[in-house]
Amino acid sequence: MLSTSLTYLQGVGPQRAQTLKKELGLETFGDLIEYFPYRYEDRSKIYHSNDIHEGMPYIQLCGEIHSFETLQDTKGKQRIVAHFYDGYGYSDIVWFVRRFDPTKGLKVNKRYIIFGKPTFFKGVPQFAHPEIEEAEKVNLSEMGMEPHYHTTEKMKKIYFTSRTVEKLVRKLIDTLIEPLPETLPSFIVNGLRLISRDKALRQIHYPKSTEEVALATRRLKFEELFYVQVNILRYATEHRNKYRGYMLPKVGKNFNSFYFNHLPFALTNAQKRVIREIKADISSGRQMNRLLQGDVGSGKTLVALMSMLLAIDNGFQACIIAPTEILAEQHLVTIREFLGDIPLQVELLTGVVKGKKRKQILEDLVTGKVNILVGTHAILEDNVLFSNLGMVVVDEQHRFGVAQRAKLWGKNQNPPHILVMTATPIPRTLAMTIYGDLDVSIIDELPPGRKPIQTLHKYEDELSSIYEGIRYQIEEGRQVYIVFPLIQESKALDLKNLEEGYERLCQIFPEYRLSKVHGQMKSADKDVEMQKFVSGETQILVATTVIEVGVNVPNASVMLIYNAERFGLSQLHQLRGRVGRGASQSYCILISKRTAGPDTHKRLDIMCETNDGFRIAEADLKLRGPGDLEGTQQSGMAIDLKIANIARDGELIQLARDEARKVIERDPQLQLPEHAIIRRRLLQLKKTIIDWSAIS
Repeated sequence: MLSTSLTYLQGVGPQRAQTLKKELGLETFGDLIEYFPYRYEDRSKIYHSNDIHEGMPYIQLCGEIHSFETLQDTKGKQRIVAHFYDGYGYSDIVWFVRRFDPTKGLKVNKRYIIFGKPTFFKGVPQFAHPEIEEAEKVNLSEMGMEPHYHTTEKMKKIYFTSRTVEKLVRKLIDTLIEPLPETLPSFIVNGLRLISRDKALRQIHYPKSTEEVALATRRLKFEELFYVQVNILRYATEHRNKYRGYMLPKVGKNFNSFYFNHLPFALTNAQKRVIREIKADISSGRQMNRLLQGDVGSGKTLVALMSMLLAIDNGFQACIIAPTEILAEQHLVTIREFLGDIPLQVELLTGVVKGKKRKQILEDLVTGKVNILVGTHAILEDNVLFSNLGMVVVDEQHRFGVAQRAKLWGKNQNPPHILVMTATPIPRTLAMTIYGDLDVSIIDELPPGRKPIQTLHKYEDELSSIYEGIRYQIEEGRQVYIVFPLIQESKALDLKNLEEGYERLCQIFPEYRLSKVHGQMKSADKDVEMQKFVSGETQILVATTVIEVGVNVPNASVMLIYNAERFGLSQLHQLRGRVGRGASQSYCILISKRTAGPDTHKRLDIMCETNDGFRIAEADLKLRGPGDLEGTQQSGMAIDLKIANIARDGELIQLARDEARKVIERDPQLQLPEHAIIRRRLLQLKKTIIDWSAIS
C-alpha cells in the first residue's frame, strides 16, 4: 500500500499530486508518511492579545473579525486587513492579495481561532496569512502537539500550507489501518529498546507529548543511519575482497636516500604514524583506500611523496592529482625541491602543457620513464596512459566528482593504491558517513618551530591602524596577503571587490609593490603575478579565494580578509593557513561590518578562539549543515537524510555504525534468516541511497 500513488489519497487528486511531486518530491503513500514535521506547536493553549510581545513563536488567539478593509501601498499593491478582537485587544490579520480571495467564507462577528507568528506594525500585533478555523469546530483538548511541515514559496502562493499537508498526512494515517511493516530485525529493536516502526511513524506526526516525539525520532533516526552504515560497510567489505592490491613490501634506495639525506626537517610523530599505516596497507595484498586528513601546514605533501617513493622502489609509477593548476604547479616545485639530486623524472601535466612537451610526457609515461606525474583533471583524459601505475594521491579530494575519481582506476590493469588528502578537516560524524569506506589517517601535529597564528576580528572603521600594522610587518621584511570576496563590484551585494580594492591599496601603499591574482586571469598571467610574490619582488598579494590552497610563501606573515562575514568557517581557516608557514609570528585579520548579525560574530569568534581545524569543522557543520559544507555538494554526495542530522546525531551515528559492523562482520552477504529483513529493506531503498560502489 505504501507504493500507492498519492493521486489515490482522498483530498489529493491529480493537481495536488503534481504539486507534491514537483515541489517536495513526494509521489507515493510511503513518501508522504516519511515526510516528517520540522517542529510542533502546542495547540491546546489560547493566548490573549495583551500577552503578545516581539519575538514570540507561532501562537493562537480566539475571537471575532469586526471588520475588513482593503489597502493599497505606494506601488499599487493591495492587501486586505481584518481587524480581529479577542476580548483583550485588537490584532490585525493581513493578506497580501494574489490570485485567490483569502477572505472567502470568513464572516464578521463569527468566532474563529487564528494561528500564526505575530509581528508588530505601528504598535499593533499583526498576523500575515495565518491559519483560520471556526472556533466551534475545534476541540482544543484533542489538538495537542500540532506538526508543522516545510512547504515551498510556490505552494504558499496557492495556499497549499503546512496545515494542508498535515490534513493529508492525517487522512493517510487513517487510511493505513493495518500495522506498517517492520524494517529492523527484532534483535536490534529489542536490544536497543526502540519502538516499532509502525508506532514511530504514527507518533512522529501526532505525538501527545515531547517524550513521544523523542522516542519516535530516536527510532527513525537510528534506522536511517543504520542503513547508510550497512551500505558503506557492505561496499567496503566487498571492495576489499574483490580488489587485490599490488604488493609493495620493499623499502628501497629512493626512499632511504630521501629519508637519510634529503628530509627537510625531522618528521613529527604523527607523520611517522601515518607512514607506518600506509606501509602496512600497501604490503597487505589489498588495495589501499586511505583518507589522509591534516591541517594546513601539517606536512601532508611530505607524507604523500614518501608513499610515492615506496611505490617507485617497488617498480611502479605514481601520480598526484590536484584541482587547480596553481596547486599542481606548487606540488611540482615542492616535490622537485624535496627530491634534490635523487635521479627521478617528475613531470607536470595540466591544460597549459601542450605541443611537443605534452607529446613527450605522454610517451615517457607509457615507457615508464616518468616516475611521478603531477597534474590536474588533465590526467583523467583517456589518452593519458601509464606503464605501471601503482600509487595515486588525490589532493583536495572534495573538488573532484565521483565519476572523475573513478576514472583513475582505469589507468592500470588492477586499481592502484589510493591516498586521498584533504586540508579541510572533516568532522568525525561526517567522515563516518561520507568517507566511511575509507581508512582514515590524521596528522594532528604541526612541524616544530611553527608559532600559532594570532587571529583578530576588526571592523571597517579600524582599517587605518591595521594598515599601519601592515607597514610595520613589511618594513620587518615580511609579506602580506589581502583577500576580497569578489572580482568586480556586484550591484546585488554590498561587498568590497578586488578591482576597486586593488586600485585603492595601490594609493594607500605607494611605497610598496603589489601583485593581483584572481580566477578569471589567464594561467600565464596568474603565474607571473604569483611568482613575483613568491620571489619577494612584490610585498602585497591582492587576491580572491584562488589562493585558498596550494600557495606556500613562508615569508608571508599577514592574512587580511575583507568582508569576512561572507566566508564559511572552513574557507576562512584555509585562507588563514597561507600564513604561519615560517618561523616568525603571523596574523590573520578578519574585517567585517559592525552591523553584522549574531551568527557572524559567533563564527568569527570561533576563528579567533582556536587554530584547531577539527574544532572549526565541527562548528561549521553545526552552523551550516552537511549539505552546505565544501566537500559534500561538490563531490556529488550531499547527504540527503530525511530526519537524522549529521551535525547533532554523533552518538546515534556511532551506535548505528557499531550495529551495522556486527551484522556485516558476521554475514557480509546478509544470507542468514535473521538478516532477511535487512536485505529486503536494502532492496526497497536501492533507488534512494548513495551508490557507494562509484566512490573511490
